[in-house]
Amino acid sequence: MPIDPVQKTPLGRTNLSVSRICFGTSSLGDMPGTYGYDVSEDRARETVRAIFSGPVNFLDTSRIYGFGRSEERIGDVIRERGGLPDGFVLSTKLDRDPETNRFDASQARQSLEESLRALGLDRIDLLHLHDPEHADSLEVTTGTLGALPELFKMKEEGLVKAVGLAAGPVDVMMPLLRDWDFDAMITHNRFTLANRNADAMISFAHSKGIAVLNAAPYAGGVLAKGSESYPRYVYQEASEDVLDPIRRIEAICARHGVPPGAVALQFSMRDERITSTICGVSKPERVAQTLEWARCSIPEAVWDELAPLSYSSDDPEASRQYNPG
Repeated sequence: MPIDPVQKTPLGRTNLSVSRICFGTSSLGDMPGTYGYDVSEDRARETVRAIFSGPVNFLDTSRIYGFGRSEERIGDVIRERGGLPDGFVLSTKLDRDPETNRFDASQARQSLEESLRALGLDRIDLLHLHDPEHADSLEVTTGTLGALPELFKMKEEGLVKAVGLAAGPVDVMMPLLRDWDFDAMITHNRFTLANRNADAMISFAHSKGIAVLNAAPYAGGVLAKGSESYPRYVYQEASEDVLDPIRRIEAICARHGVPPGAVALQFSMRDERITSTICGVSKPERVAQTLEWARCSIPEAVWDELAPLSYSSDDPEASRQYNPG
């Protein structure tokens, strides 16, 4: 039986409850450098309206997505509605200075203030430290005068209800997860049908009571759109060798008449360690489609045939050129 995507579950040890699906909104900031297509203001706002009017109560964004455009467009709809829907949980992220990569306490404070202003809110439900590996100095970011301790001060001050870590490489995240008392963490592209790079980290976080949010179950879109029409993997043009495992997955799905996107999504949702799966959406139709895929009935034979397929444990983003625009 598929897991109910709108079933609410506790966010770790916090008093927040979130749906098993979370909508990611990076593409709503118009980031053609990452996704290869544009998203207009009108389309972005219509997508946010579709999210807010639906049954999912969880949305994730970031200060740096589209250099602030994602938060601004979400904030436009929040103001239009007169506030967030009742019981809705909004997650955003502290970000480095996009020009200098400075990520100290002062920059963290500025990032939060800009988020609150863009979103039109006076507090954030869930706030993550974002991509410290891209900061000018990881030691400064995590040190006494860095953004990381400042994040926890913001929680103490009541500006945020819960704090998380949303970073990339496992070897950057693991020491921080061991040493700091995060409420949640986001891993992306590293736990999919094609890759299990974050598997051990997910187990560790779950054992500590940290809510695990698994983002990008479609490996950057290819498992949702198809390898023929969208031959990209983790936001980059993909070689035949990279696409081969994707095509094996597609072939199994085709034999059983189920969408690969549904299987990719439910692979994440079936995992009891994962609190919520973050699915990026760039247009209203994708909001409805995500819920359809989450509820799709997938024969057990599909999982049986997928189980012996090989997958990578390497970091899939090791060669990615990050572009927030």
